[in-house]
Amino acid sequence: MAQPANLKKLARERMERTGESYTTARKNILTNKPESPRAARAAEARNYASQGKSGKQGSGKAKSAKPKRPEQPAKAPANLDELPEYPAPENVVQYDAALWHRVLTQAGVTNPVTGQPYSEAMLAGLAGGVGFMQHSFQDEDAVSVTLVTRAHPEPYTQNLLTRCGAKINERTTGSAVRAAEYLDTGLDAGRAVVVRVAVNALPWIEEGEVDESDTIDLAVVGELDDDLLVDDGSGSLNPISPEDLTAARARRKREKFWQAWVTSRRSPKPEALASNVLDAVQETTARLLGTSELRGIPVHFAKNFGIAGMRNFAARLRDTEGKTGWNQMFADAEQLEIGLSQLAGFLSDTRFGGIGGLRGLYADFLDEAADLPGLSELGEHSAAYAQLAAFWIDFAQLLEEPADIDQRQPLFDKMAQVMDQIADAEQEAAQALADTAATLRTVAGVAH
Repeated sequence: MAQPANLKKLARERMERTGESYTTARKNILTNKPESPRAARAAEARNYASQGKSGKQGSGKAKSAKPKRPEQPAKAPANLDELPEYPAPENVVQYDAALWHRVLTQAGVTNPVTGQPYSEAMLAGLAGGVGFMQHSFQDEDAVSVTLVTRAHPEPYTQNLLTRCGAKINERTTGSAVRAAEYLDTGLDAGRAVVVRVAVNALPWIEEGEVDESDTIDLAVVGELDDDLLVDDGSGSLNPISPEDLTAARARRKREKFWQAWVTSRRSPKPEALASNVLDAVQETTARLLGTSELRGIPVHFAKNFGIAGMRNFAARLRDTEGKTGWNQMFADAEQLEIGLSQLAGFLSDTRFGGIGGLRGLYADFLDEAADLPGLSELGEHSAAYAQLAAFWIDFAQLLEEPADIDQRQPLFDKMAQVMDQIADAEQEAAQALADTAATLRTVAGVAH
């Protein structure tokens, strides 16, 4: 995804020579597509006609001589010409927050305090930050293990878009034709458009590699010949035909061809962003502490969430007799290996988990949030979450030990011990942060 340092200048000069739009000129430069002589002649004719018209309007007289070319090329429309380049993924910790960091950066939206693009950490915190959900079950054929350490079950991306304060155009439709029109509108404006697709319907995903219900958001950043270029976080822009993209978007009918793009570079006022940060912090701490209702989650399943879920997980790790205890659930060597691999995958994943259980990223969020008006005290809590990140890394490292079926219970006991340590530290950190957020809300006089 390497780009020339002077790409904007090159694109403007090519626009002047060929009459191409900024988006097309930029794309053709990146793909080394030669300039069309026909396009250059057409651009010259348009330029001549335009200058001739301007000359008539300025003097009130028709001129027979060909007007001189201006010394400087005409500027492209500001909403295209002045947009930053679409950045490549870099040191991604949380996929969706990082994706929207790139999209918002390309749209020119910035943190109103720093004047810099929204960081991945800030967006992850606004989306709901950290959480916990662990569930494992056994059926006749297999064991399934799930671990989520990001905000859940709240709508992560929706919260991010609402709280970041950017001007977002969101669309859903049951029509594939209308969906394509909405997509073209965003691309024609020079903006990256985020769409939601079924992962297993993407051409570069092997059949059976992922669950049929898995979805992911991709950013459509432009066109290449007859294909669209999409950012899937891999570090390269993947070409995909419009037909294949439509099929991938249509696979999950409940998503209704959802898409979103940033319509302007407008950023929120610092005070508004500060209020949104407090909303996010209070949601995060309430979810962890179990003081808020988990919407859409049955009461009997809520025990798997938050700090209570961590303690429940530790108890199941220690249980040597019950059917839901890990000792009995993983009595088969193959199932033990699969289960531990699944658990390790969630801890290293960037979708629903991440390194350090995403606690290090949350510490960065609190540090950045402390620069907002009236929120300096939030920074005092970042050290606790940095320490929690270390505890989560300790837990993940236990999964790197060889999975000996005869020694599984000693391993489970070690895991339970670290999980208890994590739960105690999470309780202390979340309660202290919740108290500070409540005080800041009261001082600011903002009703909640």
